[in-house]
Amino acid sequence: MEIQTPDWVKHAVFYQIFPDRFARSKQPRKRLLHEARWEDWEAMPTLQGYKGGDLWGILEQLDYIQDLGINAIYFTPIFQSASNHRYHTHDYYQVDPLLGGNEAFKELLDAAHQRNIKVVLDGVFNHSSRGFFFFHDVLENGPHSPWVNWFKIEGWPLSPYNGEFPANYGGWAGNRALPEFNHDNPEVREYIMEIAEYWIKFGIDGWRLDVPFEIKTPGFWQEFRQRVKAINPEAYIVGEVWGDSREWLDGTQFDGVMNYLFAGPTIAFAAGDRVVLEQVQSRDYQPYPPLFAAEYAAKIQELLQLYPWEIQLTQLNLLASHDTARLITIAGGDQASVELATLLVLTYPGAPSIYYGDEVGLPGAIDPDSRRGFPLEASWDKEILNTHRQLIALRHSYPSLRTGDYQVLYAQGALYVFARTLGTEELIIAVNAGTASTKANFDVTSLRSQPNKLLFGTGEVEWNTEGETVQLSLTLTSRTGCILGNS
Repeated sequence: MEIQTPDWVKHAVFYQIFPDRFARSKQPRKRLLHEARWEDWEAMPTLQGYKGGDLWGILEQLDYIQDLGINAIYFTPIFQSASNHRYHTHDYYQVDPLLGGNEAFKELLDAAHQRNIKVVLDGVFNHSSRGFFFFHDVLENGPHSPWVNWFKIEGWPLSPYNGEFPANYGGWAGNRALPEFNHDNPEVREYIMEIAEYWIKFGIDGWRLDVPFEIKTPGFWQEFRQRVKAINPEAYIVGEVWGDSREWLDGTQFDGVMNYLFAGPTIAFAAGDRVVLEQVQSRDYQPYPPLFAAEYAAKIQELLQLYPWEIQLTQLNLLASHDTARLITIAGGDQASVELATLLVLTYPGAPSIYYGDEVGLPGAIDPDSRRGFPLEASWDKEILNTHRQLIALRHSYPSLRTGDYQVLYAQGALYVFARTLGTEELIIAVNAGTASTKANFDVTSLRSQPNKLLFGTGEVEWNTEGETVQLSLTLTSRTGCILGNS
């Protein structure tokens, strides 16, 4: 079958926003809470505290987001919830009033669309929360509740709060705060499909699906895709699957996944032995042990063979997220590691995703510290920000960086060189992850041109032609990268 994915995603640069932590509105707004005890914005975040970020605050920062070159936003959950991260959904039809409610979201969505910025929401459809009305009815009425078959009830009485007793119902990862839906119940299935349809009709541009691998009901995600795409064929469906995702990337379910299989090796190569192991305790995401260029090339080639090309172009490629430590903290505070990894993600096929604050060097250990408030400008790392601005602009300027072929030209020691080619447009990207300057000569006869214009970074280039053989001599100083173009 022919696989079809949304064209706009191939040209998107995503910005992941955790709504409670990006910006508080500076304007007087109609709020439910005026005297809220928000945590101090600059203080270390806590598991349960709120900092008071809202959708109006994001609206006021759209100039910053657009100037960065972002043309798509992925929001972690925004629906009503009794948690700062909102993965404990109370009401799937209501944007949390602390964020400004449905009205603020509509205002933000319209403003984003006016700037040609797409908006993708987080769908938490495996489980709800103890405060979800249907589950609350079960808590109140026990076996008499009409909603009993909507959940995985195992016995009575239920114990939603007291860990001394068995919960007697299925909770995600054994967490009694997150009662799991019974997806084999056709009513539950229909309820979730209608939520997905409602927000697509509302105007969102796609869904990021939380732990979709937990839903094992046959045909569930196939139906989800059909119903979402029937309303908007260009809607993006991206799953949170950390490992090999071939099961879901067959063209009948998701358009892509959060590409942790790219993130791990890329950080292992760019940061090497600087990686702080305590900050990478997370499932399949393993940016260690350190990789040399040849090992990195092998992992990238393996990844590029894993899925169809049409899917590769709509993967969500990231270096950090709300579920990991922040990139600069993983790399032991090393700025060059951040810049080299950023160069690699912004020149790779698929949609790059920047976790809010990573572009200004915001540190943060594993959850909850990775969810800090966006820093005041005085604390920004302007060099890291400038690197992001330059690379995002180049990605938008050169179609080959988005949809061109990816060909490894040289991978030895700490030097990794590859080409992105599309028609007559040919770019060479080189990264020296080592601590010493390096010089290499290698065959580039496969390229039709001789890209020698330095578009990014610094490096010395020399071309040598002998008969039909073309050799490139490239010198890079330690811990730097460059992009060469032919125009």
